[in-house]
Amino acid sequence: MGKRILIVGGVAGGASVAARVRRLDEKAEIIMFEKGPHVSFSNCSLPFYLSRMVKNSDSLVMISPERFKKQYNIEARVNCEVTKIKRKEKKIVVKNLVTGEECEEPYDKLVLSPGANPILPKSIEGISNPNVFTIRNVVDIKKLDDYIAQNNIQDVAVVGGGFIGVEVAENLRLAGRNVSLIEALDQIMAPFDYDMAQILHKEMVDHGVNLILNDGVKKINEDSVELQSGRKVAAKAVVMAIGVAPETALAKDAGLEIGATGGIKVDHNYLTSDKDIYAVGDAIEVYSQLTHKPARLALAGPAQRQARAAADHIYGIPHNNKGVIGTSVVKIFDLAAASTGLNEKTAKAAGIPYDFAYIIPEDKVGIMPESHPMHFKLIFEYPTGKILGAQAIGKGNVDKRIDVIAAMIVMGGTLEDLKELELCYAPLFSTAKDVVNLAALVGLNLLYGRFRQVPVTKVRELVESNAFIVDVREKKEFAAGHLKNAVNIPLSELRDRLDEIPKDKPVYLHCRSSQRSYNAVMALQNLGYDNVINISGSFLGICCYEYYQDQVTGREKIVTEYNFK
Repeated sequence: MGKRILIVGGVAGGASVAARVRRLDEKAEIIMFEKGPHVSFSNCSLPFYLSRMVKNSDSLVMISPERFKKQYNIEARVNCEVTKIKRKEKKIVVKNLVTGEECEEPYDKLVLSPGANPILPKSIEGISNPNVFTIRNVVDIKKLDDYIAQNNIQDVAVVGGGFIGVEVAENLRLAGRNVSLIEALDQIMAPFDYDMAQILHKEMVDHGVNLILNDGVKKINEDSVELQSGRKVAAKAVVMAIGVAPETALAKDAGLEIGATGGIKVDHNYLTSDKDIYAVGDAIEVYSQLTHKPARLALAGPAQRQARAAADHIYGIPHNNKGVIGTSVVKIFDLAAASTGLNEKTAKAAGIPYDFAYIIPEDKVGIMPESHPMHFKLIFEYPTGKILGAQAIGKGNVDKRIDVIAAMIVMGGTLEDLKELELCYAPLFSTAKDVVNLAALVGLNLLYGRFRQVPVTKVRELVESNAFIVDVREKKEFAAGHLKNAVNIPLSELRDRLDEIPKDKPVYLHCRSSQRSYNAVMALQNLGYDNVINISGSFLGICCYEYYQDQVTGREKIVTEYNFK
């Protein structure tokens, strides 16, 4: 007889363990236990059923128990909850949720992949109302969709601006519903820095989402949500998506060690504090390659790699665990947004000295159809130039650029490495000097002190203090919209108008995307000006950064007209 391997939970973690074990051992007896009705489904695709981008909920189910048995000789028992682990006896207690019957199952090796549960704060009055929903599996998304359709609900509130909340809000809006997205923090999508998140805020607002930031939910009523500020938001259905907590009840009850972050503690082979029990997926604590600290990461890709490594270790196959960096991408209406590694917030929190390059080049040759600006932010360690992370937002292939950076991070790459990286080029796909190469060049100029920059986050302060700002765009561009106190000296006229540029105070320069203003800065420095500073992100970045707050708060604009072209 082969090993008897029991797996608690399916989907990315558990099902991947089962499939890998079968490839390694045809004689092993493999049984998966899933308390829901589906053992393998595309949980990342769940929100897209709401807009019918995924046309049928049955399409979300990847493999049925019957197919698992026929194709892989793996037994998948659905509607079965593992309620207890008897470590000394090497048995688990399983309850059939349909019949109510309980049984015990012995194991040689046990793998835990219970996932994570949506957070439902008890402090919110009405959190248990029948019009409140969470999204974890196919049953959840179908229940929400049926409730909205059967009750002809038009007003829906989504609470939480993370991946699930944003995707649910987008797909409900695409389905024609009136959607309010409520986030207690000052931005959605935590992997992005505040300056980059403003681009996403604009996209949500432009597509009719009622975006509410800096406000939490106090009470949920039958037809509205009451916020901490006292504001009422119309909503007959509420989706709670403020985050997830690792499902550790089974592990805690069994006396397995829990990590500092609240996830199940595992070693580099995903072995728990019990030598016969492994754990993978959203329920575990992982190691951050960049901060060198424990972390949690609820992503499908890492879960599948963990699953393979755990299965391999059962059979004595070594695994080199380098830790995680956190790489993700999301679609928000017409934009794609991707990130990897550290952002400014996480670098500061980890005490890592850093700087960043923020550029807005075209994602392909400008004269090609479907060429669009790409907002790209590269974070690097100071003074080593080691690449720490990146964020990219645009209509083009942001995932391609972020994947390149992710590979560089894992390989310990620096700005010098990225500068020399040879990538695919054709006018329809990219530019000869790709976005990532250009970001490396800007980063190196900053690292070596070849010029100075100020971020878009400081521009309002500069305008309000009447700083000397030079806009080097052409006159027609300037006329279409500009900073209120900016002086227009086009790059083409710069050398003939040097007498207009003071040397006795700081001079801040910008253009549309920082490229022309960088050339102006370098020219002025070579002409003896040591007081010139480039505005990172320039006018396009400024417009994106200021837009949402101006629209929502009604504060005085610092630009005459927004211009996003």
